[in-house]
Amino acid sequence: MFERIREDINCVFERDPAARSIFEIMISYPGFHAVRIHRFSHWLWRIGLRLPARVLSAIGRWITGIEIHPAAVIGRRFFIDHGMGVVIGETTVIGDDCTLYHGVTLGGTSWEKGKRHPTLDDDVVVGAGAKVLGPIKIGRGARIGSNAVVVKDVPEGATVVGIPGHIVSHPRRGDKQQQRHAMAKKIGFDAYGTTRNMPDPVANAIDCMLDHLHVLDSRNEKICEALNRLGESLDLPELPACEPVLDEEPDTRQRN
Repeated sequence: MFERIREDINCVFERDPAARSIFEIMISYPGFHAVRIHRFSHWLWRIGLRLPARVLSAIGRWITGIEIHPAAVIGRRFFIDHGMGVVIGETTVIGDDCTLYHGVTLGGTSWEKGKRHPTLDDDVVVGAGAKVLGPIKIGRGARIGSNAVVVKDVPEGATVVGIPGHIVSHPRRGDKQQQRHAMAKKIGFDAYGTTRNMPDPVANAIDCMLDHLHVLDSRNEKICEALNRLGESLDLPELPACEPVLDEEPDTRQRN
């Protein structure tokens, strides 16, 4: 038990730079309190004391603003940051090293009994306000963006954003990323202001354009090679280099 408490405290230090001391975490972190209360209520649920488990869970919700059904299965080093408004349903299964932010719902989409809540593999992060609904599986290392609504399975390592949730980043697309960087360099494009950790819908659309340009460029090269083999002499101009357009100097005159 004390080892689990130590793990829960250490994971707060690892994922929240605002944490200053063990004492501060133990007395003022509702996410830590909710996890500790759930550990005990889940133990009561497993030994058949269902009503005391539900009562303890309700008390935990009043104290922390976080509702976790005592039947939910939660792994080690689970961290809820801020926590207000988090709801975790009865048949939810959460792996190790997962993180939830405030306003997250791991809910169901059916009134039928049985598995109706999501399963999160290890190292999943769910952003503030996101809704993960139904008996779906979120793969290891996946990231759910803030306010996303996810109702379908998410593969391992993917990043999902939007309503409904759609994948904007996936490790298996690494070969595509190399092609995109090469094409972007060729035409002088730089996805300004985008980062790997914060996918942008506009940048995603431009990525699709780069994929298309890459295919067209490859086709043109093959056509030129075929014509050269047939003896055709092609005098093709060089593609102009695309220089970035600099903003004009701002008009500093006072406007009425």
